Amino acid sequence: MTTPGTLRHALTNWRVVTGGVLLLVLLVAAVFAAALSPYDPLDQDLAAQLAPPDWHFGRDAHALGTDSLGRDVLSRLIYGSRVALTVAFVAGILTAVAGTLLGLAAGFFGGWIDALISRAVDIWSSFPPVLLSIILVALIGTGLWSVVAAIVLIDWTRFCRVIRAETLKQRRLDYVDAAVVAGLRPRAILWREIVPNVLPLALVLLTLEMGLAVVIEAILSFVGLSISSDAPSWGGMIAEGREVVHQAPWVLIGAMLVLLATVLGFNVLGDGLKQELDPVLR
Repeated sequence: MTTPGTLRHALTNWRVVTGGVLLLVLLVAAVFAAALSPYDPLDQDLAAQLAPPDWHFGRDAHALGTDSLGRDVLSRLIYGSRVALTVAFVAGILTAVAGTLLGLAAGFFGGWIDALISRAVDIWSSFPPVLLSIILVALIGTGLWSVVAAIVLIDWTRFCRVIRAETLKQRRLDYVDAAVVAGLRPRAILWREIVPNVLPLALVLLTLEMGLAVVIEAILSFVGLSISSDAPSWGGMIAEGREVVHQAPWVLIGAMLVLLATVLGFNVLGDGLKQELDPVLR
């Protein structure tokens, strides 16, 4: 069970600190994008198209260069963090809630409920996730919320499978038997005893799911199935940078680096939280 002391000790873990700092920087960039961006990410300047990075910081300087339409790369990267983090947090939390509730129900109640949920997980997990996400977005339409819906519909099985296994493990421990002897009802045992001991694992899975959601959104943006091509997104910038990689490699490199840093931040944070919250590893 997570305690304030455990959380304070987690702040001394270099993985937690490193991942947290990376994500905090991205969060600040997303929230204050309008103040931090030197240009409007949609403004086009064909006279300055494919301009190389300029570190003189003059009035018309572009620190990370421009793309094929003369749009400032740095500004588009900053605004692209809004898309990435929106998908990460919204899709990650919705996926965690859906998968965790179903996993708790399957692991705690067992019987036909467990059989039904487990069969659904097996069937749904048999489809390749990236291919399924592309099919779902193509069916329900493009757009940011379509991407979120596709991620939730695909990745709930990941949470469900792990949480179910952990719930089964917790249900067999002595503290659950003691709660039964004390006369607690099954619903009270689930929410008061088992859920607090399962939540740390769900938190670790959530951080990893957020990183995966960023990658899926980038893939869908790359193939043109996320937000509009004009709006700034890292996947869209990678797709555009691939076409001009020989003339302007900075477009591709910039988007790939921030995408890598974001996924790395979520993964490192998840590894650190696992070390701190897992009593066996701790």
